[in-house]
Parts: sequence; C-alpha cells; structure tokens
Amino acid sequence: EIVPLVNDLIRRTDHVILTQDWHPAGHSSFASSHPGKQPFETIEMPYGPQTLWPDHCIQGSLGSDFHSGLAWTKAELVLRKGFRTAIDSYSAFFENDHKTPTGLGGYLKERGIDTITLVGLATDFCVAFSALDAVKQGFKTTVRLDACRGIDLNGSVEAMLKRMREAGVTLEDHSAD
Repeated sequence: EIVPLVNDLIRRTDHVILTQDWHPAGHSSFASSHPGKQPFETIEMPYGPQTLWPDHCIQGSLGSDFHSGLAWTKAELVLRKGFRTAIDSYSAFFENDHKTPTGLGGYLKERGIDTITLVGLATDFCVAFSALDAVKQGFKTTVRLDACRGIDLNGSVEAMLKRMREAGVTLEDHSAD
C-alpha cells in the first residue's frame, strides 16, 4: 500500500537511506526461540521488555528482501538492523538497549544532514523508535504517516504517536492531498 508513496518520496529526495531487518535464524526476538511463547507476547530481556515476533526477515531469505516494487537503487546507504542474535533493533540509530549505536547518527552528521523524514514499517515500532532517537540526536524529524503502516498491539500506534508528538517529531499525513 505504501510503496508508491515511498517511491515518490525517493524520487523527490536528494539523500535516501534504507533500513533492512536482517535477522539470523533463531533470533532472540522470535517467539520460536522461546518454548511455550507465542508471537506478540512480551518477555523480559537483559535490555528490557521485548515483544516476541513471528520469524521474519531472516538473512538472505526472500522475506528479508526489499519489496519488489520499491525503487531502492537510489539509496546511498542500506543499514541492516537486528543482525545481533541476542538483541533486537527497532531504531535505525540504536539497538534496543538504547546504548549501542548503529552509526547512522554519525553518518548523517558527517554528511551535513540535519533534517530527516521517516516512512515505512511499522509506525509503532521501527519508525517511532527511529524518530524518537533522531530527535534525541538533534535531527529535525518528520514522520509521513500516510507512507507508514502500524502493527497496533494493544493501542501501540496511538501511544507511539503521542510519544512522538511530545518529543517534538512532526507528524504529517498527506493522504487527503
């Protein structure tokens, strides 16, 4: 649903950076790695609460590929997330321990980029945590909600929209345009 909007933004944007979930098989965030647990349950990990997910985006699998319709070749950087078996990675800036940097903040600052627009999946997880970390890193941050989709576990979309607004993230929706 969002690919045409994302492609339009890619065409009109000077600098494009993509993130890619890149999980090893048996990743600690997969429910299948925890006997008796089901997807979308929450467990406590050394770094805090962790939502358990269905197995997804396994390194080198079809599920880890970009959508076949995505105009991804303009990307200057592809940042792979979630490749460390013992820790998940929602934010494009930090692992879920909120301490281990991905290097994206330094990359953007070194290139003189201080304003970013985020789109993609999922509004209430990877997009929201990336936006919150971007603001903390000093970036002027916008989330284009019409080019995002959420998972919405127990009201997580509304909760994260509220957190983003309170943190100073600009939320835009161009669906009526």
